[in-house]
Amino acid sequence: MGIVSKVRWKAVRPLRHRDYRLLWTGLAVALLGSGLWLVALAWQVIELGGGPVQLSVVTTAYSIGLVVCVLFGGIAADRLSQRSVIIAADTVRGAVLLVVAALALTGWLEIWHLAAGAVLIGAGEAFLIPAYTALVPRLLPQEELLAANGLEGTLRPLAQQATGPALGGLAIAALSPGVAILVAALTYFFSAACVVAMRVRPEPAEAPGESDEAAATGARAMLADLREGWTYVRETRWLLASLLFGTVFVLLILGPLEVLLPFAVRDQLGGGPKDFGLVLAAFGIGGAVGALLISSRSLPRRYLTVMTVMWGVGSLPFVLLGFATDLWVMAAGAAVVGATGSAAMVIWGTLLQRRVPDHLRGRIASLDFFVSLLLMPVSMALAGPAGSLFGVTAVFIVAGVGPAIICFVVIWFGRMPSDELANPLDHEEVDQEPVQDQVVGVDQEPVAAVADSVGASKRISSDA
Repeated sequence: MGIVSKVRWKAVRPLRHRDYRLLWTGLAVALLGSGLWLVALAWQVIELGGGPVQLSVVTTAYSIGLVVCVLFGGIAADRLSQRSVIIAADTVRGAVLLVVAALALTGWLEIWHLAAGAVLIGAGEAFLIPAYTALVPRLLPQEELLAANGLEGTLRPLAQQATGPALGGLAIAALSPGVAILVAALTYFFSAACVVAMRVRPEPAEAPGESDEAAATGARAMLADLREGWTYVRETRWLLASLLFGTVFVLLILGPLEVLLPFAVRDQLGGGPKDFGLVLAAFGIGGAVGALLISSRSLPRRYLTVMTVMWGVGSLPFVLLGFATDLWVMAAGAAVVGATGSAAMVIWGTLLQRRVPDHLRGRIASLDFFVSLLLMPVSMALAGPAGSLFGVTAVFIVAGVGPAIICFVVIWFGRMPSDELANPLDHEEVDQEPVQDQVVGVDQEPVAAVADSVGASKRISSDA
């Protein structure tokens, strides 16, 4: 067996395990549903006579549900059965979309119904993501966790950002948004059924008498842990600069992508849901290709600079989305943004694994996730009114040029050139031993990756 074959086998090795295979299959189908929902939501708002402001309200509602519940989702993942939390979250998401689909198909649906449903969908994801993250290490040996993260990282853009939206566009063009929403609901029920079929061992029960003592000290310990994590971020310039840049990136990019892109497709291209789905598919395919390309090479010597420039300068094709009058131009711009954003996220995840101390890694990753989510509703809330006041083209220009300028300020503020030379990293150990199982660290966000954009760029890809 050649080295290439062995590497490929290692990449899919986690799928040998029945429980993980069920979990992964459920995730794949649910991500397709999320992609369907993303396109169906936008076109359902348009069919109801809504514009950018109304779509902004609905997507902001989703973000609020996610932000408000994410910390509670983490607590639930630690205190309850992760399997049960995932089943409940998928069931709730499926039930919500079932109601929305019924209202749409009977002609009773209104914008506020979509907003209410979006809040519950966001809340469901807030509970699902940490539970999923906590469950995967219980299903696989440590040496296979990195391969599992690779499987999931490739799956998200292909399923949620490419195939799902493309199928959603076709379903809406052939039938209606209500039918697409109904199919999305069924995918969540299928995911829940896959998790029900798992035979994962139960979590260790809490010892009697420990809960009261834990409750008394838990709040103080949690605050102390948060302070320690924040102190580390504040004292680590490259990390602080990267997190600050991430929040600005989310603010500038996510709203235009989620809220204004459907109207750019309609008004500039004269297109419909099929064209919108194809643009989102290009974004997802670009993301998958970018992640695979950067992962197949050694980490750049100037890894901090390359990462920041990929996020910043890589956003310039957003300008094309505001001017394009041809579908292929808009799709090409979306593909480049997806590729550079995903490549930067691969480097970012590697830095969290290799440069953040083990005892702080979870808190730093959580802080990254939370801070990114915090500005997601702001971006979505501002995008609609900004598009109405200044025009969609002007907003896309700001979204493309803004990060490209700011990234160089971030590189200077974070002292990145000197830091990356003082702390060299490379992947030589991976190149030298491509077949041997090694525990090289576990990605702290195996499911994220809008939007997670973007943080919320991981969540850029998340459903609205």
